[in-house]
Amino acid sequence: MTGSSPFSRRDFLGASALAMLSARLPHQALGAAAGQEPTWRELYVGTYTTDGRSRGIYRLEFDDRTGAFRAPSLAAEATEPSFLALSPDRRIVVAVNELVQYGGAASGAVSTFVRDLATGALTKVSERASLGGAPCYVTMDRSGRHALVANYVGGNVAVFPVAGDGALSERSALQQHVGRGPNAARQEGPHAHSLVLDAANRFAYSADLGIDRIRIYRYDGAAGTLQPAAVPEFVLAPGAGPRHLAFAPGGRTLYVVNELDSTLVAMAVDTATGALRLRQRVSTRPPGATGANFPADLHVHRSGRWVYMSNRGDDTLAVFAVAAGGALTLVQTVPSGGHWPRNFALDPSGRWLLVAHQRSDSVMSFAVDAATGRLTRTGAEVQIPSPVCLVFSGASHS
Repeated sequence: MTGSSPFSRRDFLGASALAMLSARLPHQALGAAAGQEPTWRELYVGTYTTDGRSRGIYRLEFDDRTGAFRAPSLAAEATEPSFLALSPDRRIVVAVNELVQYGGAASGAVSTFVRDLATGALTKVSERASLGGAPCYVTMDRSGRHALVANYVGGNVAVFPVAGDGALSERSALQQHVGRGPNAARQEGPHAHSLVLDAANRFAYSADLGIDRIRIYRYDGAAGTLQPAAVPEFVLAPGAGPRHLAFAPGGRTLYVVNELDSTLVAMAVDTATGALRLRQRVSTRPPGATGANFPADLHVHRSGRWVYMSNRGDDTLAVFAVAAGGALTLVQTVPSGGHWPRNFALDPSGRWLLVAHQRSDSVMSFAVDAATGRLTRTGAEVQIPSPVCLVFSGASHS
């Protein structure tokens, strides 16, 4: 379908069905000594709201000693806040509103919120058209002065200045992708799916599911502009459908997970020019896996030793070990514990992984083995309607 049609990515992905908003503690508190007081870490949960069960962005507290949760609370009402990002100083939350019509135009929106550092509540500051339909990804640059957005249906990427009070200004950059891929149902045109910056704030990389390319831009952090790099793109296998990107620590390796052919690709990064070079391409599934599968999220452990990704369809989390020379090996595929594992997050310590299940309305926790990177489900689960994004705020308390 084209960007002018009334298309939502969830027409393909489907919708979740549960309606309860409750919390359930784990059957056993793993990793906690008797009498130990919990340390609660705060995170925000982006959701889909079209069916009326969710009201926006939720605040969730997670015990980093046991993997348990407290009952979630509504942090801010918002429409379709499907992806979230925090400013470097953790004061501002930016959300994309994944709409295909906004203000009478074929566009979604971008919203900003100020955090109450004491309570975690969010106060809306501004909202503006994203300049493309179904925005599905947002990040902030290293200075916190600009928000970078990927518009899925619009097939473009945009940059918006963010003032010190969190207010958004008119866009400072807009780059339209062009082309198509061999999958007629999903690749009839460009579909920008993510946009990440290197550690130096010099290059921006956008995975475009519709054209099987990673677009590479020179980024000016002062002006908030994007210009094609000297080598402007990295071409993936036809029909791969690149979705999410993640840098390894040090920034010399960039990973991309491909939604349409269930592969994970490692690329070497030329930090001087931004150019990418293929290192390895591996399946996200164990040998013999069958049936439809659509990888979603991707994260690298803070140690750089393991890469994690989620498989929707198989409903699994996959763990890859990274050898000293950079080679990837699939070491574990574990059931995610729910249906349609979408976004997930590693906690700041690297000891826990939390996963959001869009279709079973749940967030669950897994312990990360410090020696092997393998995952063990804690039994902790909390119910939130249509959760699709998890972001730690950095706040914690006992």
